[in-house]
Amino acid sequence: MLAAGTMVSRVLGFAKTIILAYAIGQQGSVAADAFAVSNQLPNNIYALIAGGLLSAVLIPQIVRSMQQHTDGGTAYVNKIVTLGGTVFVVITIIATALAPLLVRVYSVQGGDGSKGFSAAQTDLAVAFAFWCLPQILFYAMYSLLGEVLNAKQVFGPFTWAPLINNVIAVGGLIVFMALFGDRSVNAGLDDWTPAKIAVLAGSASFGVVAQAAFLPFFWRRAGLTYRPDFRWRGVGLKATGTAAGWLFAMILVTQLAGLVQSRVSSLGTGAAGNAVLQNAWLLFMLPHSIITVSIATAYFTRMSHDAERGDLDAVRRNLSLSLRIVGLFTVFASVALMVVSVPFGRIFASTFDGALSIGAVLLAYMPGLVLFSMLFVIQRVFWALHDHRTPFLMQCVQSVLFVIGALAVSLLPGEVIGFSIAACTTLAGSAQTVLALVLVSRRLKGMEGANVTRSHLQFVVAALVAGAVGLVVVWFFGAFSASGFAMSDATGAVMTIVLTGVVMALVYFGVLALARNQEIRGAVDMVRARLGR
Repeated sequence: MLAAGTMVSRVLGFAKTIILAYAIGQQGSVAADAFAVSNQLPNNIYALIAGGLLSAVLIPQIVRSMQQHTDGGTAYVNKIVTLGGTVFVVITIIATALAPLLVRVYSVQGGDGSKGFSAAQTDLAVAFAFWCLPQILFYAMYSLLGEVLNAKQVFGPFTWAPLINNVIAVGGLIVFMALFGDRSVNAGLDDWTPAKIAVLAGSASFGVVAQAAFLPFFWRRAGLTYRPDFRWRGVGLKATGTAAGWLFAMILVTQLAGLVQSRVSSLGTGAAGNAVLQNAWLLFMLPHSIITVSIATAYFTRMSHDAERGDLDAVRRNLSLSLRIVGLFTVFASVALMVVSVPFGRIFASTFDGALSIGAVLLAYMPGLVLFSMLFVIQRVFWALHDHRTPFLMQCVQSVLFVIGALAVSLLPGEVIGFSIAACTTLAGSAQTVLALVLVSRRLKGMEGANVTRSHLQFVVAALVAGAVGLVVVWFFGAFSASGFAMSDATGAVMTIVLTGVVMALVYFGVLALARNQEIRGAVDMVRARLGR
């Protein structure tokens, strides 16, 4: 049920993105780029102050308190929640007050006819930001409350709560279009009244509020009761240790690279800018979130137990198997999404040129999916070995390479900014994963590299065969012609994507079955087990 919750939430989140594109546009929409920058700000700040630290550092202390105290850790949890809530409120107030500064930090302001945000576009982004930045508090509280429930082994609410967020956000977008029209009138900077801004950005924030407010209803089920406790002595912040320091440093480096990406992406506003990049990345993350995260989570637990026993042979076996099962799905997803990239672009854009522009960004991202998912698994090997320093150093390599590439991209014409940023992301991430493979192999004294390579070669050959067939299908439906069925409207694009995906899946798994690939059965059993929990 946990993986099912993630899947449903991700799919609905993708549907929300499509509706948002219909409401305010995407490719060529200066309003969409303004909203993209503003609505991303709370995620960036939350990631910096709390992302990852809650689960990796504070939650082990909560579990320890539950085991050591007769009240099951309730008093400790009350202190943590009160302290966290207080800190998050203060940070949210400060960040919201600094909305104009934050918008200018995360975007480049350009003059008339030059690349970057115009003065009017910046003003609109600031107005959006005042509504969006309060999300910081509720994202942080959602994570804090959810991790407390997870520590009590009540997992479902944390997984399903984002579904409420997406339902409310979709409802808000429908109301917005009913009141103010669609992208044909909302893509520009005219007529953005306070009410119009409030409905769009306010509904997005209200969804996050509901997501956080959903969790306290399950505290009694977890055997918890909450009373504010401002006696913070003994909370244990000094005990967060070296692991927290390395993890925070990794997040900081990632966010600095993200800041550069946001600023350079804003130079492509009016073409393929922030909104296009964010939504293409969301599609990139869809197979990763549904498949890789579920599989890697299961194997992370196994590898952690193996590492605690000092059984490196078992760690190697589980790393090899997890990489092969993840690769089985991500190689196919990477090729399939490249084949249907232009029809996907047509879902978000109303013109053929717009579809090509969005499709190009997606095409630049997708080759990195396989290595990105590999990296996700390898990082967890180092964490299982209590090594947080190596992932930090690997992230530094990626961030430095990306920043160098992004600064070079900033010199290019605005029309190719989005595609070039996506390509930089793929190249820098691929270099990071190659480094990670070398380092983890040295650390484990091998990683069954021959088996991993053999399986991935089979996956690539099968995917290329399926990709060739898929290209014939999308060509038949006119994906590369402005007058083709796939480009006629969103319905034609969706039908083309579905039919192409089905045909490619049949060919891909058929080729692997003929090749007697060993990973198919293990993958099917793993997915069934995860979906059934």
